[in-house]
Amino acid sequence: MTVVGTSVRRADGDAKVRGTAVYGMDYTEPCALVVRVLRSSVPAARITRLDTSRAEKIPGVRAVATAADTPGLSGMLVLKDQTVFARDEIRYVGEPIAAVAADTIEQADAAIAAIELEVDPLEPVYDLEASLADDARVIHPDWESYETFLDGPRGGNLAWEARVERGDVEAAFASAHLVVEDEYRTPRQHQCSIEPHAAVARYEQGRYIVHTPTQFPFLVRGRVAELLGVRPSDVRVVVPAIGGGFGGKLDAMLEPMACVLARKAGRPVRVVNSRAEEQATCGPRENAIVRLRTAVAKDGTILAQEGVILCDNGANSSGETVACANLAPLALGGTYRIPSARYVSKVVYTNTVPTAAFRGVNGNYCVFAQEMHLDHIARELGIDRRELRLRNVLKAGEQMVNGQQLDDAFLEQALAKADEIAPWEELTAARRPLRGVAVVPMTWITNPGPSGATVKLGEDGTVTVTCAAAEIGTGGVATGIRQIVADELGVPFEDVLVTPADTDAAGYDHGAQGSRTTFGTGSAALDAAAQVREQVLDVAGGMLEASPEDLELVDGHVGVVGVPGRRVSLAAVAATAMWSSGPISAAGKFVAPPVPFDAGCMVGAALTHFSAASYHAHLAEVEIDPDTGRVRVTRYVVVQDVGRAINPQMIEGQIQGGVAQGIGYALYENLRISDGVVVDSGLETYRLPTALDVPPIEIAILENPCSYGPLGAKGVAEPSIIPVAAVIGCAVADAIGTPLQSLPLTPFDVLAALRHRDQEISPRD
Repeated sequence: MTVVGTSVRRADGDAKVRGTAVYGMDYTEPCALVVRVLRSSVPAARITRLDTSRAEKIPGVRAVATAADTPGLSGMLVLKDQTVFARDEIRYVGEPIAAVAADTIEQADAAIAAIELEVDPLEPVYDLEASLADDARVIHPDWESYETFLDGPRGGNLAWEARVERGDVEAAFASAHLVVEDEYRTPRQHQCSIEPHAAVARYEQGRYIVHTPTQFPFLVRGRVAELLGVRPSDVRVVVPAIGGGFGGKLDAMLEPMACVLARKAGRPVRVVNSRAEEQATCGPRENAIVRLRTAVAKDGTILAQEGVILCDNGANSSGETVACANLAPLALGGTYRIPSARYVSKVVYTNTVPTAAFRGVNGNYCVFAQEMHLDHIARELGIDRRELRLRNVLKAGEQMVNGQQLDDAFLEQALAKADEIAPWEELTAARRPLRGVAVVPMTWITNPGPSGATVKLGEDGTVTVTCAAAEIGTGGVATGIRQIVADELGVPFEDVLVTPADTDAAGYDHGAQGSRTTFGTGSAALDAAAQVREQVLDVAGGMLEASPEDLELVDGHVGVVGVPGRRVSLAAVAATAMWSSGPISAAGKFVAPPVPFDAGCMVGAALTHFSAASYHAHLAEVEIDPDTGRVRVTRYVVVQDVGRAINPQMIEGQIQGGVAQGIGYALYENLRISDGVVVDSGLETYRLPTALDVPPIEIAILENPCSYGPLGAKGVAEPSIIPVAAVIGCAVADAIGTPLQSLPLTPFDVLAALRHRDQEISPRD
């Protein structure tokens, strides 16, 4: 009996519900020192004097670290411009300048107060457009010296640029029936994990061992090594239970300073962010400006599109913002047929806290802009909004903007399924004042990164999977990988164990990001399990005097097909193998196969194509309060292509969470910055959606298998957040009769739009 496709209970659920799980912020070691960090209070300055001698003499202070102790430069994959501590120049409020390890919090605080810092203020640059001006102060004067992973346009305050251009854009615009232009602006959004960043480090036998709740242990290992100037093998990363990540815990944050303090002190150190530090210094989703200009035919067919995307890198490239620069053009040109296109994605330095990955990365604001823009086109042409999308969505065999052919495109089917659940004609015919509806399709990527996994058969017939995949709450490790292996080896789900992520024990894994855990690590585990299966059948064949082709694995036993009485347990097979051929185990590996695309149409692209593309449709109904401007989402429908549903309940849980976060992005969340200072230093002022803000979500799971995913599975966790702001924004525009060009759609903005609309209808004398 297969367990794939069933909603088995997650293996880590009991410990989490009972409160016995040890999260990263719970973990400590005997005699661990406490850490305090001196952070900048100014956004831009030159350091003229830094003296830690008084701090070092305070009783109980065991170590003080500064930039002198951390020689390396690093960055997230593409561009290396980040230091652990500010060296000669401060570039944002909250930037670490020094860190102290002491016996007690009071001693550490006293040491921080005793550090003498003198600076010469510099003119800060906060605004994206002002930062690119010719007369703007250059935030990184040494930008030309920074190492890059690939060539791309950059210079001055332009940290990175990615471009996509295909077709004859000028000719298409010249022949167009209509040209529409729009600009959209979106804010920063914080991940707001319940557990803040934390790290416990020790230094022994010349190596750093750090326990940290990271999504990507091998990235943290590499970044710590690079920043401290040591080999990656000199760093070991162990992952405890993780209290939320959503992209915010991919990269190294506190780990490098914890490691250097542990080495200097000769004792373990423990550092945990306060909520204020978490909000103010840990990379949120970037704010952005998206400008679109589209040429269309009379019937609404898209002829060409130009797009400029400006996104805020913050003060350095410690997050994924640079690495994902080319994802913006692919998001804009991955759902609709756009024969001629020119997209320019600019990542811009500002004197603000560096930005980083958050579920959906830059897809959220690109899809918001594209869908609002298409509604504008529909209004101008007098075409039904859903019909306009149906005329332009990509079909199987057609190409994205990068020249990649989508052989399994499923957008029409997703829209049809949404219409089956919530018929568009009925919804749009029954119009009521200040009620709106919208539907949007979307294509999205599954992260293609590599994974390794080993599978061994234990002496008692249980199976152990060793991998470096981090369980961040998605169930990818707790259920998905275990279900895949259990099915392949014919054992109960409960008999498959997965070891905690540890870079010393497991092969490379590309991290819990981009919905890749079940897809990537699951594929590696399936590869290893298939090899173990062959070994089991070979040994059992000798025991049962049968050909391996005549055997089956069922319920922890190997038996002869059609002969119920002839079987042996896996425990017996393991024991026999131990003293004949040796222990049964195997190593598996996976990386997504190359996908053909037009490399000549792109410049500065780290992400060039969509692996294991999935296809989606979201529908939303909203209601506007005319007195307060409050937007209430009254109905929400999600149709999601998952390839193969490994665990339907876990999939539905991810969809629920993604939609909730998307509602926050659409209606509430805005990490405000004033004069370089993050205003929302706690959750009292940073408005997150609650259960009362999220309507019941109607979910339809589509199975459209990926030929190279494990059992056909695609990525699941990320896509559900991406179209939410778009479909809510379009529904609000439908309700009030006028679009809003920026997020979040606050009651104040909605009321202002209503008043502006009413003034245009009935202008005053």
